[in-house]
Amino acid sequence: MSIDQAAVLEALKVVRDPDLGRDIVSLGFIKGLKIDASRVAFTIELTTPACPVKDQMRDQARAAVMQLPGVTAVDVEMGARVREAVGAESGRAPVPGVKNIIAVGAGKGGVGKTTVAVNLAIALEQCGSRVGIIDADMYGPNVPIMLGMKKTQLTTDGKKMIPAEKYGLQVISMAFLTEDDVPVIWRGPMLHGAIQQFFREALWNDLDYLVIDLPPGTGDVVLSLSQTVPVAGAIVVTTPQQVSLADSRRAVAMYKKLNIPPLGIVENMSHFVCPDCGHEADIFGHGGGERMAAELDVPFLGRIPLYQPIREGSDEGVPLVIADPDSPAGRAFMAVAERAAAQVSIAGYRRPTIPLTVVS
Repeated sequence: MSIDQAAVLEALKVVRDPDLGRDIVSLGFIKGLKIDASRVAFTIELTTPACPVKDQMRDQARAAVMQLPGVTAVDVEMGARVREAVGAESGRAPVPGVKNIIAVGAGKGGVGKTTVAVNLAIALEQCGSRVGIIDADMYGPNVPIMLGMKKTQLTTDGKKMIPAEKYGLQVISMAFLTEDDVPVIWRGPMLHGAIQQFFREALWNDLDYLVIDLPPGTGDVVLSLSQTVPVAGAIVVTTPQQVSLADSRRAVAMYKKLNIPPLGIVENMSHFVCPDCGHEADIFGHGGGERMAAELDVPFLGRIPLYQPIREGSDEGVPLVIADPDSPAGRAFMAVAERAAAQVSIAGYRRPTIPLTVVS
């Protein structure tokens, strides 16, 4: 009995992308469909390597096709092609070599924004994405410390800056361009010029995601970012305490006003788990970030617990997702990365969908 391509595609319509809310056939995820006698082979090309349910989707697709009469074997490969969430329609020129820019900010300092940005970037890279990070906190550039790159200096190819590399990330920081312990005392136009340089005069190499660690608050750097490049969205880091939540609300309002869509809220220092007895203590309050996300109609990306190795790893230049990825905090960072990537994918699919390609 011959197996019809149309029947295979119809069977695959039972598999749906949970974030995009549509079946994988209409989304154009099925690539390279081949039928050889009783064997069927195809690739499911997702919108991000950081998909937490890709194994379930693969198994569901295989099971659906195996139910067709005459099919004896199904070979399913999983792939990913990250789409740009923001294109030329934004009116801002894209950054060469970069598909999506994710800003990580906070309404106030001291909430662990840089820690979240660094671990988010590495988690995305560990999922199989190509990732870079810009340390745009001009007054307190701490990304190199957290990545163990204290003495790094940038090189050039004669025309553009070549980002440094660590843990698979492409990295640029103001700290690479200044002497240790020398403060950056700049006004707005100089900050704007530096931001332009980091984007336009750097040789970014085929990035799916470029994470931007912003300074806290609602100042010049964020304004320059919104005017300079198309930003896929912003992640706002908060703690559960009321003073942080109040500032975070202002940060979300600022991003919306600047036409930077909020990708979600991350509640850092959410709770402390006693390593001896397992008791959870809500040192800074409980559930404030999730309630705020619901009130503002913004996705809640997850909670990161207080965990001493997070601080130790940051000080030693070995971020937690490298040093202790299977810890509850390490898994929490990975979940935040997967949910953030999903939000970028959702934004990308508000643009025209990829046409279906079938190879016989």
